[in-house]
Amino acid sequence: MSSSALSVETQVEEPDFESSKMTVVSANTDGIGLNMVIRQDPFSITLDGSAVVALALGVVLGMHYLQRTLFECLLLLVPIILLVRNDYLNFLKLGPGGTPPTFAGYLRLAWFRLFALRDPFSPPAPDPSRSPQSGILKNLPYRPGPRPTVAGLAPQRQLDQHAPMDCSRKLKAAIQTVTRHHPQKLGTATSCVEKHGFGLFARHPVNAFGNGEVCHIHDVDRSMHMSLHPDDIKEVLLKGWGQRHPLAVTKWVTSPLPNTFVLIYAPRDESDLNIICQIIEAAIWYTMNQKVEIELPVKA
Repeated sequence: MSSSALSVETQVEEPDFESSKMTVVSANTDGIGLNMVIRQDPFSITLDGSAVVALALGVVLGMHYLQRTLFECLLLLVPIILLVRNDYLNFLKLGPGGTPPTFAGYLRLAWFRLFALRDPFSPPAPDPSRSPQSGILKNLPYRPGPRPTVAGLAPQRQLDQHAPMDCSRKLKAAIQTVTRHHPQKLGTATSCVEKHGFGLFARHPVNAFGNGEVCHIHDVDRSMHMSLHPDDIKEVLLKGWGQRHPLAVTKWVTSPLPNTFVLIYAPRDESDLNIICQIIEAAIWYTMNQKVEIELPVKA
């Protein structure tokens, strides 16, 4: 996403697929990500005795010495300002993402929030004019346990159930291995969508988004974003492995994201990793219209 707005340009400078050193998040970065706590604070106001007295005195003086309209506006504006401040701080606490961490970026998101998906667990309708014509995910197992808590638009992040460092390393190693096996088809680079984090790219995409970006992994929580065929989105949503992005909308506003954009929850263990690899294969299928298998590193 650009620094001046939330829109994502698909015709931008081609990412550098050749240098793997530029694309791999270091172990130190992994450690920082795992130690970072993503917190969203509810809006609340706590007043001690002196603050209560001062507030009551201010209200009484305002009622007697301020014009009525001005006094009513102040009473209305103060909680609104405090609410916006809390919401802005929560936006910053989500960490780096495609939206600039500025108040202008926050205001842009506030506008898009008006049109965000109200139900992120309903799949989009298939587009018969697009290839491939169908998805490839069949009979995924149900994800054990409750869904994680997710917050934000851009960035959109998982607040709990983060991936252990070992799972993240294995997943990145599997992605790097598949790019070495298919160098003419796939490559890795920093995400064009997020401007941060490890990304997988198709060299010859049929559904181009973000320079052919297949998926990217978030440094902070190890969740992923990717585009999937609507059939595969339906399977992922039904089995509890992810949810749609709030900006994957097609009505009322031109969204910077395709309606096939989804968040895939971070893998918690080896079992989750195997399913995540299948979902990434489905993302490759939708982006390239070709099947490519991803295998986890074999245990020594």
